[in-house]
Amino acid sequence: MTGRSTENAAQPAVHGVMAILASLGLLGAGIGFAIAADERGGPEWWIIVGLIACFLLFPFGFIGLTLVNPNHAKVLLLFGRYKGTVRRPGFYWVNPFTVRRNVSLRVRNFESSKLKVNDELGNPIEIAAIVVWRVRDTAHAMLDVEDFEDYVTVQSESAVRQLATGHPYDSNEGKETSLRGSTEVVNRELQRELGERLELAGIDVLETRLSHLAYAPEIAGAMLRRQQAEAIISARTRIVDGAVGMVKLALDNLKSEGVIDLDEERRAQMVSNLLVVLCSERDVTPVVNTGTLHG
Repeated sequence: MTGRSTENAAQPAVHGVMAILASLGLLGAGIGFAIAADERGGPEWWIIVGLIACFLLFPFGFIGLTLVNPNHAKVLLLFGRYKGTVRRPGFYWVNPFTVRRNVSLRVRNFESSKLKVNDELGNPIEIAAIVVWRVRDTAHAMLDVEDFEDYVTVQSESAVRQLATGHPYDSNEGKETSLRGSTEVVNRELQRELGERLELAGIDVLETRLSHLAYAPEIAGAMLRRQQAEAIISARTRIVDGAVGMVKLALDNLKSEGVIDLDEERRAQMVSNLLVVLCSERDVTPVVNTGTLHG
């Protein structure tokens, strides 16, 4: 495995305007040599050398010009070797033999395609995420991976897929980390996982969040009915727990205050009546007994 490239700053010493002026000066000198040759009736050796030098060097003043825009950088390569990165915005002249690759340092974002995967429980779901990122190290981005933008896309979808298979879509108990119920935890986990994957390409992951999460269409109806049933069971359980506590409190108060002394049969009858009143989904119509309790 070859060693990884490390970004280092390259700051050109020549401003672009100075290079243009120097090139125009060479052009003027070449014209001057041509005039001198005409006045002497023929070129002498030093005039020929001057003309050749001026007209050969003149194009290099323009070929080496490069413009670095704000939030952009230029990666310089000379004969296949990395020579540095120009990050400071401006108009410069660099070695005309260098290859200059432009890299945007702006913050970028994209939304992954909707992936159909199985969650931790094996339920098919659809999931997608938004990733906000930017290039941190231009040498890693340009030299260590083939296409860093495509690399970000592929690795993001891979991280989303791994996240989905590691958690259930929903948690029945509310304690387990789930994709739907633990949004902040899931987003942080995705950002951490993706940051590790993109470290090779010199990419900083600024933010990740799920943009789409749903059961796959073939099971969406069944899962909705299951969620409704679980919600009903949970609600009825809370109602029963509360009713039992209220019945116990009522019986304890009746006994402590000496209001009535109930035997086991009457106690069971009262508990039954109170539970019916407290747990019923409809208003209860009382029956008034004008005779004895057993009448």
